[in-house]
Amino acid sequence: MTKQDSGGVMIVVGVDGSRTGLEAAGWAAREAHLRGSTLRVVHAMAAWASEPVESGRLAEVGRWMREGGTTVLAAGVDRARHEAPDLAVDSALLPGDPREALIVAAREAELLVVGNHGLGGFRGLLLGSVAYGVASHAPSHVAVVREQPALLKGEVVVGVDGSPASAGVIELAVAEAELRGAALRVVHAWTLLPPGGPASDVGVVLKEAVAVVRERHPGLKVVEEAVQGHPVEVLRQASEGADLLVVGSRGRGGLTGMLLGSVSHAMLQYATCPLIVART
Repeated sequence: MTKQDSGGVMIVVGVDGSRTGLEAAGWAAREAHLRGSTLRVVHAMAAWASEPVESGRLAEVGRWMREGGTTVLAAGVDRARHEAPDLAVDSALLPGDPREALIVAAREAELLVVGNHGLGGFRGLLLGSVAYGVASHAPSHVAVVREQPALLKGEVVVGVDGSPASAGVIELAVAEAELRGAALRVVHAWTLLPPGGPASDVGVVLKEAVAVVRERHPGLKVVEEAVQGHPVEVLRQASEGADLLVVGSRGRGGLTGMLLGSVSHAMLQYATCPLIVART
């Protein structure tokens, strides 16, 4: 992935007035700057309130909601410009349910960014319904952002499982690592040995994936890691201190009709760094 011309909307970030929404706006701005993309900051509100009504009780409530939405957008734009002063940023109020509105907005985007939970989140709930909804249904890649630790490893982590979609997931992770000047850690977790095969066979998937990356990107530092353990726990540990974790939307175990694989779903909950669910 190379830097893009800034002629079109490439990254969309949803804000809702929450702290995590502002974190998402800041992260999206830095990502857009790295990619040379434009950024659109959006906020969704009830469809009936999005258009002015001449008179009556709803007119006043609608005006109050639009003013509130405008304030939320302004805060998101300010955060984005603070992170990347030269970035081209615009904003829009979207009518309708936040999940549906963001999914529609993602049709124009290469990447949709949201916070891991917003104002509607319950204490102790690690993932909001909006984050899960867009990660499951958006047509673009989706980044789910949480606060990052102060000290980072300078590393992008990607999980591979040997499925046909893995190549596209790795390609996205390579691009993100190169944009950041970071190392790439390619992780393959396994719980059962291949039928009739020795333990060494579990590393074949990993070695094949890494060999392709090293051949095509000789200047990139690549670390390979094959770990016996459940993929969710292995990737959770690998995400600690990472700049970014990249996973596929569905893996080898995906069922027809399932919109989000079990591992990617779990990582939305438990990854400790920003996460991109790659739409493959």
